[in-house]
Amino acid sequence: MGLLQITGLCGAAGALWYIWRLRNSKIIEVVPQRRSSVAPPPPQPQELILDPEESDPGLLRKHSEFRSFTTSRFTYPNVRVFHRKHTQAEKLPKVPAPLPLLVFIHGLGGSAAQFHPLLTSMVNVSSCIAIDMPGCGRSSFEPRSWDAYKTDALAELLEVIIEEYREKDTKQGVVLIGHSMGCSLAALLASKNSPSYNGLSEHVVGFIAICPKAEPPNEKETKLFKKLLWVPGTIFDLFRRWDRRGGINSASVTRFVGEAAGTETRELQLRFNAQSRTPVWRRMASGSLPNYRDGVADGGLPGRETWAGLDCPVFLVAGEADHVTKAKEIAIIEDFMGKSHPVQDDTDDRSEAINDSAAPFDSSMSRDNRTSMDSTFDDDLGTIADESFEDTGSVTPPTPESPDDIQAIYDNSDTPQKELGALPPQPLKPKRVLKTTILPAPANHALLYMPASVRILAGLVSDFLGSHVTQRLSLGWQLQFLSTSGKWDVKNLAKWQAVAPVSAPIAGIFRAMKTLREVDENHCPEVFARDWSRWVKDVVDISHEAPVYDPRGLEKGGIRYHKLPTVSKIPPTSQEVTEFINFVDRLREEQKERKLTKGWGDELYIAVHCHYGFNRTGFFIVCYLIEREGYEVQEALDEFAKRRPKGIRHAHFMDQLFVRYCKGLKAAPTF
Repeated sequence: MGLLQITGLCGAAGALWYIWRLRNSKIIEVVPQRRSSVAPPPPQPQELILDPEESDPGLLRKHSEFRSFTTSRFTYPNVRVFHRKHTQAEKLPKVPAPLPLLVFIHGLGGSAAQFHPLLTSMVNVSSCIAIDMPGCGRSSFEPRSWDAYKTDALAELLEVIIEEYREKDTKQGVVLIGHSMGCSLAALLASKNSPSYNGLSEHVVGFIAICPKAEPPNEKETKLFKKLLWVPGTIFDLFRRWDRRGGINSASVTRFVGEAAGTETRELQLRFNAQSRTPVWRRMASGSLPNYRDGVADGGLPGRETWAGLDCPVFLVAGEADHVTKAKEIAIIEDFMGKSHPVQDDTDDRSEAINDSAAPFDSSMSRDNRTSMDSTFDDDLGTIADESFEDTGSVTPPTPESPDDIQAIYDNSDTPQKELGALPPQPLKPKRVLKTTILPAPANHALLYMPASVRILAGLVSDFLGSHVTQRLSLGWQLQFLSTSGKWDVKNLAKWQAVAPVSAPIAGIFRAMKTLREVDENHCPEVFARDWSRWVKDVVDISHEAPVYDPRGLEKGGIRYHKLPTVSKIPPTSQEVTEFINFVDRLREEQKERKLTKGWGDELYIAVHCHYGFNRTGFFIVCYLIEREGYEVQEALDEFAKRRPKGIRHAHFMDQLFVRYCKGLKAAPTF
């Protein structure tokens, strides 16, 4: 017997043993990666939830429905659609059309849940839908026909679903957001050159492609892949399981998340890989392959002609460390669209043509934790809007998951702004632009969920939508528009009174505070100066309007007042941050000199306030900690949240911080 045959039999025997062990074990043991040369204590087995229904994130679970959809060729009887309407949709302008519908399309082997971290930001911006393809995530594996999973058939299904949820009577537009193979499906829907051209493309006002594949495999590769797909399903599944041996340290996990990924990331990827059903994967993979006639590809994944037919704002995003769909795919698409400039260069020439989707989702690790989280989620609806901001022990800013949590973003706004001028335009057909960005390593094919990249991605997507589709998709603009009540009315006054006046010391430099109020008995200039002048020698007011107190009350008490006006609800600009940092540098030097001259023995602080002392105040302080004190972004956010519970509340502020301080971000010029 030859060496290859022996090796094959040994491999098959090992794989069969591995499958037997999985089937006879009630749990999957997750062993944390070793972090040092010291032998760790014996790991305790944890139950890793694999079932897509049990592990479905709360936001998706509460806003999903299961429906039957019929195309010209097939009926898909049980498709999961996440649909979250914008909480303020009825209060925002609807002329010439309401805000565009954001549509999230996953890739091969993926599910709608892979977009969960991004959705937690995007549901605040506009109405969203995310679809589980048939047999993926929580959708039923029906029908079973291979033709029902061809790329053009799935694109038609998506069109039917989108048209069902799009507000056609009001001319609502659509923004398509795809990942991996989902980008190819979105391109077929958006392109005027699509082989299955449809009316939906006329309503596509934006296209965001995350880790896109530029073109189908060549003729030689296609023949090879088709031969591999003829392998019987049981054998194919056998090798997939064999590829997953080693659990979180298996080749199937490392292929997507990289060698440096942590235990939590690997656990998520392991679960996501396990949820990809082999029969569905084989059908979708087979359907993505073209037929070649005289060297010309027919069907399957789109290529040059389809990408060239995009006539809307386009944003291409890739990960520098992505070895599944490499960053150089962006350069190919740029060339197809008529633009060319350099992007990340890799040593390998080709990306893998067929692969599992690689963005797992954010959910709990254990059944007990999951149950606890869901119980809290169901019982505490609405508490964020009404709480008194007492310290709950959490130092990480919360992510909104319920309608009431999201409503709190609007309710918990600063003092209302002056009346806005003319509404920003919302063209029914925005002009065509092309923007590209490569997120630096370790960003890879799993950048949709990786903690190091998802906040950056959310910020980049938000910026693109607000800059190139319509400014009405800017959460900052929406918050300003919705602030219609008078200054310091009863509702805002009640909220202001519920907020703790002054934070604990932040990094030994700052005290965050809510604005003083001249007519308040406790938090007015005279009382503040009496109680705090021993430690606080400077107050920096970053609110936009004139203060609702007389600064002379501070000055009389020995506290200097400084004004650096900024607009609320919109993240401060780079120029404003630079001015703040330089100004604080000067104040700190002056405090040192004054301390020596006057013989002060106490620790001195700089107090900063907007209105409540959370969002803008936190943004500036976090920037200072990063630029002057060497903090990492999350470390600075945690420090602020620990000293000023619950920290920065606006998700778009946090997203912008991650974008601003992303090291090595490669953003090409916009065309």
